[in-house]
Amino acid sequence: MAGRPRGVDDAVILRAAVEVIGRVGPAKLTLAAVADEVGLVPGTLVQRFGSKRGLLLALAARSVQDAETLHGQAREGQRSALAALRAFVTRSWSAMSTPERYANHLAFLCLDLTDPEFHEHALAVHEANGRVIEMLLDEAVSDGGLRAGTDTGVLAGTIQAVVAGAGLTWALDRRGTLPERLGRELDNALAPYLR
Repeated sequence: MAGRPRGVDDAVILRAAVEVIGRVGPAKLTLAAVADEVGLVPGTLVQRFGSKRGLLLALAARSVQDAETLHGQAREGQRSALAALRAFVTRSWSAMSTPERYANHLAFLCLDLTDPEFHEHALAVHEANGRVIEMLLDEAVSDGGLRAGTDTGVLAGTIQAVVAGAGLTWALDRRGTLPERLGRELDNALAPYLR
């Protein structure tokens, strides 16, 4: 596309948008704030994305693309499938390091739930995450980390629900860090299935 400054890829801009959403939420996000984050002028973002909505939809679409590569990333450098599962869960929520950031990203989820275009992307990410969790659980059964016969599809759904609830509970009671809470609740969900 003509007029794009060299060296500032869309992926960099979208990561900056995630950062700005974490600080101010989607309602207060502006193209100017995102442009400032990456050293561009707002007009450049208008050329690339058309509008704030266009930028947010591009971010949602990118999240779907990123979700499709998560299994390989989760396994990198991990000793076991269960260690990879823990890394995957905590990495998935890494942008929400404070209760305020959690609240701002939760506001984006509210947009995902009420706007059909955003919902389509959010559902795709949710389903991709579920597939990654189920694949890692299948691997854990195969490598002996989980009991044979574990219904990994059901357990994957439970883990997704536990993780979502753990995030909200942590944002409310503010005990410890989010990775600590996620790890503890994941351990509790897996405990009955461990060998």
